[in-house]
Amino acid sequence: MSDSATLVARRLLDAFDHYRAAFRALTLGARERFEQCLWVEIQEASKARINLYDERIFETRDRLSADPECRDILDADRWPAIKAAYIELIEGRFDDDLAETWFNSVFFKMHRHDQISDRTMFVHSTRPPVRKPSHIQLTRGFISGGCLFSLARQILKEYTFDVPWADEERDVQLMVDCLRTGLPDWAQLDHGLTVELIQPVFYRNKGAYVVGRILSQGEQWPFVLALVHRDNEGISVDTLITDESEVSIIFSFTRSYFMVDVLVPVELINFLKQILPGKQIAELYTALGFYKQGKSEFYRALIDYMARNPEDRFVMAAGVRGMVMTVFTLPGFNTVFKVIKDRFAPSKHVSRATVIEKYRLVKRHDRVGRLADTQDFADFRFARDSFEPECLEELLEVAPSTVVLQGDTVLIRQCWTERRMTPLNIYLETANEAQTREALLDYGLAIKQLAAANIFPGDMLLKNFGVTRHGRVVFYDYDEISYLTEVNFRHIPEPLYPEQEMSSEPWYSVGPNDVFPEEFPVFLFADVGLRRMFTQMHGELFDADYWKGLQQQILDGKVIDVFPYHRPEERAQL
Repeated sequence: MSDSATLVARRLLDAFDHYRAAFRALTLGARERFEQCLWVEIQEASKARINLYDERIFETRDRLSADPECRDILDADRWPAIKAAYIELIEGRFDDDLAETWFNSVFFKMHRHDQISDRTMFVHSTRPPVRKPSHIQLTRGFISGGCLFSLARQILKEYTFDVPWADEERDVQLMVDCLRTGLPDWAQLDHGLTVELIQPVFYRNKGAYVVGRILSQGEQWPFVLALVHRDNEGISVDTLITDESEVSIIFSFTRSYFMVDVLVPVELINFLKQILPGKQIAELYTALGFYKQGKSEFYRALIDYMARNPEDRFVMAAGVRGMVMTVFTLPGFNTVFKVIKDRFAPSKHVSRATVIEKYRLVKRHDRVGRLADTQDFADFRFARDSFEPECLEELLEVAPSTVVLQGDTVLIRQCWTERRMTPLNIYLETANEAQTREALLDYGLAIKQLAAANIFPGDMLLKNFGVTRHGRVVFYDYDEISYLTEVNFRHIPEPLYPEQEMSSEPWYSVGPNDVFPEEFPVFLFADVGLRRMFTQMHGELFDADYWKGLQQQILDGKVIDVFPYHRPEERAQL
């Protein structure tokens, strides 16, 4: 192995270590921000940590390219030797999975995508599927001894902050009440009932979470203790969650990434996978802020799935065809692939660059459980026979500059991947009355919670929202999304005379950012019954003053609470 290959490998790993140190510094600051109620700073730190990866990758690329000691680094044929040297360097590290992805990212920025292979980078991981334990203690255990009150007190004693508990006895009682509600009677009476908790606390937005599991007689339940800090009141337990579906929602692809200090990522991922078996490895990495690792794991899962299921072919996704994006999917793989069309419908006054920027906005913004996270991929290559003919024909027709047929290979120059959901308009077609009411209620809550996070969806038609496997309504069409504070909400002026009111054209001026909420009912609901039901639930959304009030709160610097779980008083009403 040449000295120059080892030198480049060492420079790559040094740059990775500097990135990890900066990532960890931002993460470790989460506790202080939570204790001091620095809500705006929390959002800024979250964006900074997302931006950090690409910033450091570009710095590394430029530094290596300019370094005379790293000669010929732009020659892809040199990278197999660099990869071999790098493998030796990361052997035995606790974050070797992340280090491989870092190597890939630098290679991406220096070479054409047709030069990608397992020779030059880590298309497949070289890490063993089963690792030796790190001997770094990930969890701590608590045994009930048959007394849930004693168990709750043990946990609160161990997880302390530099800010006092507002009312520790109240919190103990709340924890016991939640355990009694969430566990069967036999588990509550088990003297050996054990709670195994991850040592570092998970932070996100205005909440902190103690995460783990409950073990009793061969059974297990998730354990998520949600903490809040009310200004000047101290820290309080908000609820304790033992339901897997609710915990899955907290770790949803629609949420911002957690701030949690992870020394051995793969061990934490494996633990979380035990309590959330329905989550993909890629989703769990992403939820912890390692979204580039999540992207790597997603790609590996995709190519593995396609190799094992060659009969499953890409088809156009269900739902109304988009005016800006075209969407296709693999029926057996729970993901949609979104490509920007070459030409937009006349009613869409956006550019390709604008659409890309909207997706970046969503990536960095607080998604409050109502915006689907996406991953941006460049130069995907699939075999032609991986597509149903009708699907490939449509893609080539509407996006010929992005989807290119090269012999027996289909090149997709750029696309976004997103969790597949049932479009809300399709869901309502077969929903019974109770499902319809729940969906419409959550549809309105989704709009309100997005607004609370300073997001205005723009095109709020039912077809632009999806229903997740947990029944939550999520927005996924971003080409008209904007900050709420950029929108000019107006009341429709009274007509001066009857002819104006009867006119097919508005009798008042309309600016580019003007929105008239009074128009929403007819615009959103052709079905009068749905319109009436929604109005009873969320009629304030049709009033410009409601939106202006939210704008003022945001402009005043208020970070509005949006909880990713049912609070105890809400759960009692379910």
